[in-house]
Amino acid sequence: MHADITEPVKRKPSGSVTRARILAAANEFFYAQGIRATSADRIIEQVGITKVTFYRHFRTKGDLVVAYLEEQAAAEREWLAGTRREGDPVESLRALATDIGAASCSPGFRGCAFINAAAEFSDPADPVRATVDAHRAWMLGEFAGIAAEAGVEDMDAAARQLMILRDGAMVNGYLGEAETVAASLAAAFTSILTAAGGAAPR
Repeated sequence: MHADITEPVKRKPSGSVTRARILAAANEFFYAQGIRATSADRIIEQVGITKVTFYRHFRTKGDLVVAYLEEQAAAEREWLAGTRREGDPVESLRALATDIGAASCSPGFRGCAFINAAAEFSDPADPVRATVDAHRAWMLGEFAGIAAEAGVEDMDAAARQLMILRDGAMVNGYLGEAETVAASLAAAFTSILTAAGGAAPR
């Protein structure tokens, strides 16, 4: 779900390059092995830097986790924007379902990074959990917008239902095939809209 680079990347200051390398390693280890299971020392070793250099960019491991999630959130916002079909909420949900089906059944998929992080950080006051909650609130807003486009009166209730379907499909991908997951999710998405009085699928 990451955007492709279509233009030459300009040379960045060495500090930015090092920070990007730390985040790349964090992305790999946090997602595949878990956040708490991955120590700062493991990332430092992977990147090949000193502890001083690491802590110059991220004062704590918690700061790195927040930066990792913010990077994931930016990528997901860009991806979701690419699936939206303005004025056609049903097609927007179908495109979303197709992408979720493909992603959730792909090798190396370990579920939603935000749900995974929430499971490891239960304290609502923790900056990590706050970052998760902010992104989840944004996603609910996107679903509410799609429901509103479909003419659903209680768009907030519909958004919560669509979110639950999205979360479940990302787990189900472990056990199913991409096309099956995508088709089932698309059907479930559109049934929520029609049951709530929204636009019927074409």
